[in-house]
Amino acid sequence: MDPLACVATWPVSTVAVGVAGPAGVLASRGPVDEVLPIASVTKLLTTHAVLVAVEEGAVGLDDPAGPPGSTVRHLLAHASGLAMDSRTCLTAPATRRIYSNAGFEVLAEAVERATEIAFGRYFVEAVTEPLGLARTRLAGSPAHSAVSSLGDLMVFATELLAPRILHPETLRDATSVAFPGLAGVVPGFGPQDPNDWGLGFELRDAKSPHWTGVHNSPATFGHFGRSGVFLWVDPAVRLACACLTDREFDSWAQQAWPELSDTVFAEWGSR
Repeated sequence: MDPLACVATWPVSTVAVGVAGPAGVLASRGPVDEVLPIASVTKLLTTHAVLVAVEEGAVGLDDPAGPPGSTVRHLLAHASGLAMDSRTCLTAPATRRIYSNAGFEVLAEAVERATEIAFGRYFVEAVTEPLGLARTRLAGSPAHSAVSSLGDLMVFATELLAPRILHPETLRDATSVAFPGLAGVVPGFGPQDPNDWGLGFELRDAKSPHWTGVHNSPATFGHFGRSGVFLWVDPAVRLACACLTDREFDSWAQQAWPELSDTVFAEWGSR
């Protein structure tokens, strides 16, 4: 029996789902090459581009960026104090985890100024070209406007399991808690205290409820998007799962996504 067959019961017209390990794709179901919006999963690709800029020395994680007292690190970790969708500063940096699309737009502008390369072009040179993501394109905001395919997200997931572009230590730092202890909200899943986040990567930790499964380890990192898409990587079992759909996130996904994750663990989690 196909362990991914459960997605056939979802209330969506199109669904593409895949599971990967460090060596590549383990299984997939649905259209591999169909291009769909990936909403806030865009932030993972933007984060990768920013971390490349950090490794190149173009920007530093502790360089000032955003509101007074904020740095590149604060912006990546949703700890700058900026509001979700405006550049209004709601609190001092590192006092609350405020999920901020605006913060990622400010972040991209900082990289653009430092590199003197338009961020859309830098995104291509740092991420999509080196990884061969032919169907991935930044179509607007670096916070939520990329489009991609399951095939491309599987390549990216493999990169996150076995880094080639970034130094493994850079990725380890980015997927560790930044500014521990901050309370906040995971959009769609409510208040979390603490609301742990890495640098661009949301961390599962002990959050409940959550969009990953009950068997995902606390070290799981990734992101989901309002367009009905998610990508998680669990380094404890060296597994990744990505899913794209053509239906926006709402209550159907709150139930379906964790169930899919648990099915993935039942099939591949102990191999």
